[in-house]
Amino acid sequence: MSDSTLYHDGNRALQDRFESRRIADRLEQLARPAFTDEDKSFIESAIYFFLATADDEGRPDCSFKGGPAGFVRVTGPSELAFPDYDGNGMFKSLGNLALNPNVALLFIALHGTPRRLRVNGTARIDRADPLLNQTVGAQMIVRVEARVIFPNCPRYIPTMQLVDPSPYTPRPGEEPIEPAWKSFDVFKDDIHPRQPTWKG
Repeated sequence: MSDSTLYHDGNRALQDRFESRRIADRLEQLARPAFTDEDKSFIESAIYFFLATADDEGRPDCSFKGGPAGFVRVTGPSELAFPDYDGNGMFKSLGNLALNPNVALLFIALHGTPRRLRVNGTARIDRADPLLNQTVGAQMIVRVEARVIFPNCPRYIPTMQLVDPSPYTPRPGEEPIEPAWKSFDVFKDDIHPRQPTWKG
């Protein structure tokens, strides 16, 4: 097993094959166990991120998580928190977390200066978290204790423009909009009830 924070033997074997171990070691020096002020600013300005989880047999799942700026908060030196909003009821990501707490989060800036930040750590779910009473639309809070935080090369990120935020994003004082698919004949008799949430 590798003694690296970032790499395991599979990574190392490919680095050696492609003669990239030296740059990989140099890049690992950018990894850190705690958020910088710049990390915090970037994360808390994000309106989306990608969440990777796996079940107890290692079968992976990747999910898009979106919300208003500030929906992800840095809550400690190595901790962040984000809400779970009403969704399709499959609980693919959070169901995985209940069995395997290891997670990876990827934050990407697609407009302005391209940027990527990765956060790998362990997650826990709380239906009684104090942030529930401060987070419009949240039915649960997920807290992630970062093991390693590292920037990632943004070279393949395209320049894009944000046209409109999602109308389904929870907003203080507003009733949530139900997506059209919930009223489709094939689904409407099986839709789960919305959980009561703080409205702001």
